[in-house]
Amino acid sequence: YIWIHGTEPEPLMRSKTRIIRDGKEPEIWGFDGSSTNQAPGSNSDCVLRPVFVTPDPLRGGDNLLVLCEVELTDFTPHPTNTRAAARTVAEKYADMTPMFGIEQEYTFFKDGRPYGWPEVGYPAPQGPYY
Repeated sequence: YIWIHGTEPEPLMRSKTRIIRDGKEPEIWGFDGSSTNQAPGSNSDCVLRPVFVTPDPLRGGDNLLVLCEVELTDFTPHPTNTRAAARTVAEKYADMTPMFGIEQEYTFFKDGRPYGWPEVGYPAPQGPYY
């Protein structure tokens, strides 16, 4: 289960692992929002709602990556869940053709620098890679 947590000024990715029986779909799950800056310690329950499931390209086999939205315990979007507002607009205007796209980019780091970068300096100009 992977979600965006509530740290300011830039939220980061969080994850936790769950074993799911063969043939079952990933279900709603919870987490302690006080450890992700998404809830106070006195009322820390938050909800993970699966929105996209894909095979895990790193572990392979039957392993899955479950991308989630964060909700409050009443199943309304958590204040840090900006995807919920985007989904509402997309559903409202589903009969129209968008003139823009939304993309999420990620950077892998190894030894304190972007994965594949040389130890000193910068990589070659962009071209053979994106």
